[in-house]
Amino acid sequence: MKKHTVAIQFSINGDEKSVEIPAGISALTLIRDVLGLMGTKEGCGIGECGACTIVVDGKAVNACLMFAAQLDGRRVLTVEGLGHGDDLDPVQEAFLDKNAVQCGFCTPGLLMSTHALLQSSPDPDQDQITRAVAGNLCRCTGYRAILDAVADAAKRCQKKRNA
Repeated sequence: MKKHTVAIQFSINGDEKSVEIPAGISALTLIRDVLGLMGTKEGCGIGECGACTIVVDGKAVNACLMFAAQLDGRRVLTVEGLGHGDDLDPVQEAFLDKNAVQCGFCTPGLLMSTHALLQSSPDPDQDQITRAVAGNLCRCTGYRAILDAVADAAKRCQKKRNA
């Protein structure tokens, strides 16, 4: 039996990609196994934990639930695209400064959910923050530090925009 493949073109972290992939693989498999971007984590594989959260055309999505072929023609951002070297994104800085990172497994997904929130709602209220990270599970940190980090990230992003 011949395996079906599909050719797709998309932007990931600002880089244009053209790849031919097996038709049924997930966006998570493409990102990790084909492209070698290991920041996007596989947790549950059923969209319940948020460890695989990426941003597609400005919206946070679970990469484990999306077919890679659905990325065709789209803009994708993973955690590797947030900061550049030692120049961290304000979201990353806030999570570090507010001690919202412990083991780090959930952190990439939380960072991407936060980034997507702040792109659509630069000055979120507590309810918006809570809803934005509701799909991201953390077993180590506790959510108070995470919620504080998201609020702090919003302030840092506003300050950066106004500079």
